[in-house]
Amino acid sequence: MIRVLTVSFFCLSVALVGCSKKDEGTSSAEPQTNTTSENNPTETAEKVEKAEESKETPSANAVKKAVRARGEAGGHGHGHGHDHDHDHAHGHGHGHGHGAPEQPAGIPAPADVAAAPADAVKTDSGLASKVLQKGTGTDNPTATSSVTVHYTGWTTDGKMFDSSVKRGTPATFRLNAVIPGWTEGVQLMVEGEKRRFWIPEELAYKGRRGPPKGMLVFDVELIEITKAPQAPADVAAAPADAKKTESGLASKVIKAGTGKDHPKPESKVTVHYSGWTTDGKLFDSSVMRKQPATFPLNRVIPGWTEGVQLMVVGETRRLWIPEELAYKGRPGAPAGMLVFDVELISIQ
Repeated sequence: MIRVLTVSFFCLSVALVGCSKKDEGTSSAEPQTNTTSENNPTETAEKVEKAEESKETPSANAVKKAVRARGEAGGHGHGHGHDHDHDHAHGHGHGHGHGAPEQPAGIPAPADVAAAPADAVKTDSGLASKVLQKGTGTDNPTATSSVTVHYTGWTTDGKMFDSSVKRGTPATFRLNAVIPGWTEGVQLMVEGEKRRFWIPEELAYKGRRGPPKGMLVFDVELIEITKAPQAPADVAAAPADAKKTESGLASKVIKAGTGKDHPKPESKVTVHYSGWTTDGKLFDSSVMRKQPATFPLNRVIPGWTEGVQLMVVGETRRLWIPEELAYKGRPGAPAGMLVFDVELISIQ
């Protein structure tokens, strides 16, 4: 699969259970997504760093790994959930990998696979594209949007290297977590549209060992756009009506819950969350992945362990977590105070 980044999420805790190395794996040939942009309270810094190293398209293997990781981890619980998003981080291989099942027969390459035709539209970056089917939507995604797509990719000699269509499963990923040609190109589309892209090597894998070489051609159908949650107005600092604990954690109830019991440190919780730095930049969101995160509360960053214990099921709470209760300046993780909107879905 296109390596859509899945690793973009940062583990809530630097050592959140569920952020194991096996989860780090990238997928295959998907337009790899940028995993470093997301940090979830349940992922590890190492994971984020690895994700950064390889941006690809959402590939089949990536999607499979992302789905498997989600099933095993149940989410990532924590602040930047994981985009496994993903998401799919695919390792790159266009959907194959050692020991992976043999891919089905490829989808025939288009007649113009060798080069963009004269009626293709070309951008300043060198990306060429042509609309194959007009869309029904009116809005374009932004770089921070999460998109769900179907796609097939070929090298210019007509060899298919990845296809969500053949897998029968669309790929979902953060648009700023994939190869540059995808980040730029999909922003030209609207929902329901199908477009062919001719992506120069410098906007694809840049000759990196392993992924497909040279110009790549993709047919992409944009199925759905999920916009990034907007940063709250009070993201820069906790307001006067926020409650502060002795540790320095501040919080405010956004929506009252329906439950009566509070989780304990050893409880396993399922949550939806979005996390921002104090300048309003989103670094992780399970909401965008449409996949709640599940994790043991004592396995995430201290601010989450403490803050979620204040909640009851059904409650949504905003947490302002000081750096010493978050990633403590660790390289690769979001720095400074972090702000999370957390919805507590269930306690196990």
